[in-house]
Amino acid sequence: MADEGFEFPVDRTQVMLFARSLLDIRPEFSDPNDPATKAVGGIVTPPTFVQCSAHWQPNYPLDITRPRQGPPPAQRGDGPGGGGGGLGRGLHAEQHYEYHHPIHVGDTLTVTTKPGNRWEKEGRRGGKMTFSESVTEYRNQDGVLCVTATSVGVQTERAVDQ
Repeated sequence: MADEGFEFPVDRTQVMLFARSLLDIRPEFSDPNDPATKAVGGIVTPPTFVQCSAHWQPNYPLDITRPRQGPPPAQRGDGPGGGGGGLGRGLHAEQHYEYHHPIHVGDTLTVTTKPGNRWEKEGRRGGKMTFSESVTEYRNQDGVLCVTATSVGVQTERAVDQ
């Protein structure tokens, strides 16, 4: 079942700082007057920028420092979706992005997440491994699908012995 979603406003400063953190200084990420920026219809976001939406997600399970509604999660990483989980048995295994439409500064994205595929595989040291996908869609204010992000988490049956 998909979550209710939340809104993620795409801000010019966020885009510029994200691009700079990647050492990517192309004008399409910061300068609205550059011909390259005008050619793409305005300032656009770098690949993987949508991960910044976590700052806007209510009760983001991996951030135990922010104010939240209700008690914080018991374990870092506990929560819905394809995350690895706590107790030393889980990890983030993969992340895939499919880009459908450019995201521009000034867009407001609606972010929704739903479970994807689940499968199991026998492991050598931690017992059965359960893989699960979490599929997140980012749609702009016109309802256009811009990005689909698929996260794969894996959780082992028991903690791996050293």
